[in-house]
Amino acid sequence: MTNTIKINDKTFDIDVPDDMPLLWFLRDHLEYTGTKFGCGAGLCGACTVHVDGQATRSCVLPVSSLVGKSITTIEGLSKDGDHPLQKAWLENNVPQCGYCQAGQIMNAASLLKNNAAPSDDEIDAAMQGNICRCGTYQRIKKAIKSVAYDLAKEV
Repeated sequence: MTNTIKINDKTFDIDVPDDMPLLWFLRDHLEYTGTKFGCGAGLCGACTVHVDGQATRSCVLPVSSLVGKSITTIEGLSKDGDHPLQKAWLENNVPQCGYCQAGQIMNAASLLKNNAAPSDDEIDAAMQGNICRCGTYQRIKKAIKSVAYDLAKEV
């Protein structure tokens, strides 16, 4: 039986094995390559997407568990790559190799959606599961804080 799931506000048939991880459906079937494969065990964060608004590791999440849920990938975060976090990443020179950055941004977006004014400790705790091989953690935190500061000014 074919089911459907909603990804980036589009509906897709998921006529694939029930245990196929969402990551492979995104990359191999939809050619959404912004979400990266890192560890395959949900530990590094490179594959982070949003499921119903919450940061989730797509490499360990079977597509069969997503029927009726809304998924957002880095490609769906903004239409033109102009999400405040994407801009802050560039303004703060966060990317080096860039491999982990989509997962970092998706995790940060989920954090700020739930807490628009996180403390340093809250940022550290929320981002702890996202590994950056290049060690740009201070710039990542600075970018998140700059967006949180802008959000606080809007309130």
